[in-house]
Amino acid sequence: MSLKSIFFIIVLSSTALSSCGQTPINIPKEFVESALPKIGSKEWYLLNNSQNAFGVEVVNGKLEIEKTIENNTCELNISNGRLIGIDKGEWGGTLSFLPKGLNQKQREIKSGNIKFIFEFKNKIYFIEGLSHLHISSGALYELDQNDGNFVYKKIIDFDDAPEAFAVYQDKILIATHENFFVVENFVKKRIVKDTFWASLYPNSIAVLDDKNVFIGLRGGIAKLDLTTQTLKFYTKTKL
Repeated sequence: MSLKSIFFIIVLSSTALSSCGQTPINIPKEFVESALPKIGSKEWYLLNNSQNAFGVEVVNGKLEIEKTIENNTCELNISNGRLIGIDKGEWGGTLSFLPKGLNQKQREIKSGNIKFIFEFKNKIYFIEGLSHLHISSGALYELDQNDGNFVYKKIIDFDDAPEAFAVYQDKILIATHENFFVVENFVKKRIVKDTFWASLYPNSIAVLDDKNVFIGLRGGIAKLDLTTQTLKFYTKTKL
């Protein structure tokens, strides 16, 4: 076998190995990569005033992007009823429980701006947060139930309001008003801070792998690489 043939086989094998295991990323063609907008710039104000908010989701291993609208309620079905969270912004909110059965009354568990209720490692958790004027804060809580009575305890404080979350490989990913956190073993780590998406209101997180974490925003989407802690921004060609 000639040296040229051996070289060709090595190059071909290296290419195959480098591509093995990588998730193909197909961002819809109407979304184009743009420079990260500077907060307060003309480009940022255009996004902030956009009527379009884009949600992200992984469907059958592929990224899906759809227009979305604000939702101020969340729910979780449990064995004996339903947990209901409400977030009314500056007007408050509640976490309540509605038992199964006819003529049951809904009972308040906690007042607060409830963003998400979810099960994680066989326990129930909820996230609350508020961003209004000079206020931006939130927390992760664990919720326990004993004979229909609920007790909650704060697990993690955030110095910024949680806006979107996802569970990925035993980790909780949280996009806040202007930061991004990874919670592992209930220890938080700030991945990026003071991001361009402040006041672009993250609404969803979709994870393909560590290098491809997408965040749905007003006016576009962000892509976060957890390994390099770097961001990219994609906006629709016509907003």
